[in-house]
Amino acid sequence: MKPIKIIFFFSLICFHSSLAAGDTLKLNQTLLDGQTLVSAGEKFKLGFFGPQNSTIRYVGIWFMNVAELTAVWVANRNNPLTDFSGVLKITETGNVVILSNKTEDPVWSSNSSAKDPTLQLLNTGNLVVKDGNNENYAWQSFDHPCDSLVSGMKLGRDFVTGQNWKLTSWNSSQDPSTGIFTYEVDPRKLPQVLLRKGKDILYRNGPWNGVRPGKDQDNSFFKATYLVNETHIYFTFDDANNSTVTRFWLKPSGSPEQLRWNNERGEWVSIYAVQRDDCDNFPRCGHNGICDSSVTPSCHCPTGFVPKVQEEWDAMDFGSGCVLKTRLNCSASEGFKKFSQLKLPYGSDFTVNGTVVRKEECELICRSACSCVAYAVARLGGCVVWSGELLDMKLLSDDGQDLYIRMAASEFVTESDNGKRIAVIISAILGFLLVCLAGGYLICKRTSCSRINEEETIINTNEDQDPNLLEEDLELPLFGLDTIDNATNNFSFTNKIGEGGFGPVYKGVLSSGQEIAVKRLSKYSGQGFVEFTNEVTLISKLQHRNLVRLLGCCIHKEERMLIYEFMPKKSLDLYIFNQTRETALDWKKRFDIIVGIARGLLYLHRDSRLRIIHRDLKANNILLDSEINPKISDFGLARILGGDQTGVNTKRIVGTYGYMSPEYIIDGYFSVKSDVFSFGVMVLEIVSGRKNQSFEHPDHKLNLLGHAWKLWIEGRPMELIDVLMENVPASEVLRCIQVGLLCVQKLPEDRPLMSSVLLMLDSENVSLLQPKLPGFYTERSFTELAGSSSSSSSLNKPNNVSTDVTVTKLQGR
Repeated sequence: MKPIKIIFFFSLICFHSSLAAGDTLKLNQTLLDGQTLVSAGEKFKLGFFGPQNSTIRYVGIWFMNVAELTAVWVANRNNPLTDFSGVLKITETGNVVILSNKTEDPVWSSNSSAKDPTLQLLNTGNLVVKDGNNENYAWQSFDHPCDSLVSGMKLGRDFVTGQNWKLTSWNSSQDPSTGIFTYEVDPRKLPQVLLRKGKDILYRNGPWNGVRPGKDQDNSFFKATYLVNETHIYFTFDDANNSTVTRFWLKPSGSPEQLRWNNERGEWVSIYAVQRDDCDNFPRCGHNGICDSSVTPSCHCPTGFVPKVQEEWDAMDFGSGCVLKTRLNCSASEGFKKFSQLKLPYGSDFTVNGTVVRKEECELICRSACSCVAYAVARLGGCVVWSGELLDMKLLSDDGQDLYIRMAASEFVTESDNGKRIAVIISAILGFLLVCLAGGYLICKRTSCSRINEEETIINTNEDQDPNLLEEDLELPLFGLDTIDNATNNFSFTNKIGEGGFGPVYKGVLSSGQEIAVKRLSKYSGQGFVEFTNEVTLISKLQHRNLVRLLGCCIHKEERMLIYEFMPKKSLDLYIFNQTRETALDWKKRFDIIVGIARGLLYLHRDSRLRIIHRDLKANNILLDSEINPKISDFGLARILGGDQTGVNTKRIVGTYGYMSPEYIIDGYFSVKSDVFSFGVMVLEIVSGRKNQSFEHPDHKLNLLGHAWKLWIEGRPMELIDVLMENVPASEVLRCIQVGLLCVQKLPEDRPLMSSVLLMLDSENVSLLQPKLPGFYTERSFTELAGSSSSSSSLNKPNNVSTDVTVTKLQGR
């Protein structure tokens, strides 16, 4: 995720020195405009501030050690002062007030009371009124959030007192008055948070499941916590350490986001965005529809349902939602179908019974009420039963929950019937493919390719793929050959933009004006229909800003083509190898590319619906959009891992020399650490502007990894930097070199996971381990490496061509 720059046009005008009182304001003391309270740990300040070149003034709290004045709480947000005469004080009765010389009445009041009051700014950023030695606060600013949460604040409800801790947006970046967006916990004792514009729901994160709320997740900068009991329900978070500065911010535009202050860059960096894809738009698929962001189109009706208005769904308008095929009549024969991995639905009518935690009891509760249409045992919250329509369901890649939807008896079949039905489905699919291929075209209307989301029907299309992991539920547009011919000017040579192991790639323009890239399988390619199908199967399920987007495919007789979004800047290797001073990328762009690749790889390894190892990460498989944002491409050699798998042994060695890890080439073992090794090679290539395998140096015969290691152990790592770069931030570059060396360590157990890699790249406060000896750090002879391989001659391929070799024996030198 790219860093975002947040600029606040606020000023502090100091007429007086800071209070000697430090963090406390006592009776008979006043805080004037220009004076501040500073928390004991010097993390927060309280004082007057306002827009630049304006006399409008507010009293607020902001981070002390953040260069940009970032107010996290504002007292008089809806009643600003109009000059610099404001005064803050605490009265004898314990009421905190803001006074102005223009009016006798307070501009703002806390409406608090205490017998022996003092006002103190704590190092948490909480402004509190203390009542003598009483440990409980008579009043605290944490009970009155504005647009920001900081560590220790709550977002939720106290069912005893009626307290509602919620965020409300500012009207604009210069106007802290109450805006139109709110972010608050659902009041019905189900731990989920709702983003509203006025009364309308724009987004909800889904009931928290005990691990993460919806698809939310903790990271190394902050630790999120939900508390749910009979009296309270709230979300809070703590910073990872004292040096970390984070906040959760509801933007004036209505977009919630977790930010971290990056001292080195001098800006706020986004570390977690709440809304990530179209499925997060409430309710994306209408009543009873399920959204799956990994496929196109993303909306589908669950088993037992059909589109309410088929014509609208055909036109990609899903707002009308889905309806049951067979209406319910509240008979005893009705049952409940299980749907797994879901964000549990929202509804205007649902009830929560926190004392019931067994599925059987929850089903009885639902079955006893004819109005009940579904139930679930939420991991936090207990038994939840829904009446009426189900809204905002989403298929999650992991950590989803089970939902049981009520259906007519006709929707249930015996196990033997189910087996017969699956066999018929598979036969029909295979027959359909053969007929279509024989006829010359494979044409499939999007909405006619229905998904089987409840039944686990598996069709294996890859000899090297676990047959229990590949679910054929593609909803991918299929293009006719004439469409692609027209788009590419009959595959004109002038339209050719590249070529790889798969075959040539052409630029095209559809009749709609959309630019595309067409990857055409060459009849001479070492890759075949298995790899083609593998890429279609995998990438059609993936959606991430750092993965290239597959738009569709085309099959005509022996022709096989993949149609992608067009990347105008082509591939990364064109920018980091053989560059000139005029074409060289500056360090900021290179660093953003490194981070972008890391984020895409983390998505593949951990956050996607499928756990995927790419197996062919290299510079020419990283494509760049118009803004030089990186996107990982070419999934023909990728491999899915099951949830319990950490790695796989194979006899089929695929990849590109210079990027493959030692354990993969020598032993045929690959894991996520194999991709980490390839990533580390790319980091060192991006920093140096040199290619690993073709690297040459007059003083030695080491490859790039060996050269980088030699410089590191000799204390000269900065000599690795590309000479075409100027004015580079030494500490950031050095960190990248160290991360690259950590990733290419010889032993896979020594290499970090991509989650740790991102943390190391994005935080100057994280201490890095010293790297150990890298793998393949010396030049190697391909023939020596092959040993007695039955296909050793195939190993002498050019470095830019992917290998696909069956190896009977490999010996390292």
